[in-house]
Amino acid sequence: MSNSPYIFEATMENFQQKVMEASASTPILVDVWAEWCAPCKQLMPLLEKLANEYRGGFMLAKVNADEQEQLTSSLGVRSLPTVILVKDGQAVDGFNGALPESEIRKVLDKHVTAPKEDPYDKAHRILEEGDLEGALVILSEMNQKDPENLKVLIDLAQLKAETGDLETAETVLESLPPEEKMQHQARQLAARVKFLKQSAELPPVKDLEMALEQDPKDPSALHQLALHHVLQENNAEAMDLLIRLMQVDSKYKDEVAKTTLIELFDKLGNNNPDVRAYRRKLYTLMH
Repeated sequence: MSNSPYIFEATMENFQQKVMEASASTPILVDVWAEWCAPCKQLMPLLEKLANEYRGGFMLAKVNADEQEQLTSSLGVRSLPTVILVKDGQAVDGFNGALPESEIRKVLDKHVTAPKEDPYDKAHRILEEGDLEGALVILSEMNQKDPENLKVLIDLAQLKAETGDLETAETVLESLPPEEKMQHQARQLAARVKFLKQSAELPPVKDLEMALEQDPKDPSALHQLALHHVLQENNAEAMDLLIRLMQVDSKYKDEVAKTTLIELFDKLGNNNPDVRAYRRKLYTLMH
């Protein structure tokens, strides 16, 4: 049972008062679920998150279908999960199955007044939903209003880098105060920009894999394939190739394998398990 003031258990005994009557002043989202229902467990955290985010814009009533069989039957539920939006004592909307968060918001926003969302939080939310351009617009507006907000500036530069505008991302990095350049997020961005710039000159992955089949010690192929893996976020594979390159030729291109490994460690942070493992391997090779 959630401790949230916006979430409660609905039963046959309290349904009339806490759902039907209460919906005259506040919309009630009724979630009919069961322990054995995998989609129910997928959906419930999203509904609970939204209930807390809307801060009383609607209440979430959870109905355990196995414990409340009579109530479940009276609601006409035929499959789980079933979600019903009750307003002014009437079922006005709803859906079946585990919808993504963006679709649930669409249902809610037709009937519920959403609280004003912090622009920075909204930018990150819609970015997680895949709307890179929308996030870019919000962060750009925030940057225009407050150019000194370094958190927004670095996020904006990261998005610029992901859209291919590496020049702007580099300009932002250069404009940061020295102490900010040493922060993890800025160092992570600098490494990402460098890898993205290098990627424009890389041969296709298949060509590099074929080259390594013919010669497993080809330093150029090891290095370039590692960069491909970095850009695809296959970090363990990238680090493994860079360690192999150090074993083949530690001095290759001014010790580029060691330099790239260290940049990767910066990009991922010390708490990353792959970083800890490959940092030990690098130390062993160097000593």
